[in-house]
Amino acid sequence: MTIKRTDSSDIDFQNLVKFLDADLAVSDGEDHAFYHQFNSIDLLKNCMVIYSEGTAVGCGAFKPFSDNTAEIKRMYTHPENRGKGYASKILGELEIWAKEEGYNKCVLETGVKQPDAIRLYEKNGYYRIPNYGQYIGVDNSVCFEKIV
Repeated sequence: MTIKRTDSSDIDFQNLVKFLDADLAVSDGEDHAFYHQFNSIDLLKNCMVIYSEGTAVGCGAFKPFSDNTAEIKRMYTHPENRGKGYASKILGELEIWAKEEGYNKCVLETGVKQPDAIRLYEKNGYYRIPNYGQYIGVDNSVCFEKIV
């Protein structure tokens, strides 16, 4: 397993995000358009891709949320590679990178229809917080936070 720090111009990152968006379009259903508007990757400077035997199998990113807080975005692992610890590894490496960039907290949003994602974040020390920003009042969203 290898991890590459990159940005959103990376073709492997872009391809993984296409798979993520396709998965979310199915699980989010009619809510997908609402969420999609907040998930542009055009300007993401802090992206990661994880490789297994030379094949890109997962990704994640973060972006500034506030002076001391990074927002975790675009977490994805190919379905056939889930359960192997790749997502936790990406998440941990994103937290390290965010801390190196001067952030001391990470926040993120996921959907109530994403129980595997919720378990991943809780397993990695994230705790639920009130929905923030554009997710306030959105019943299908759940937000998390972690001090890093």
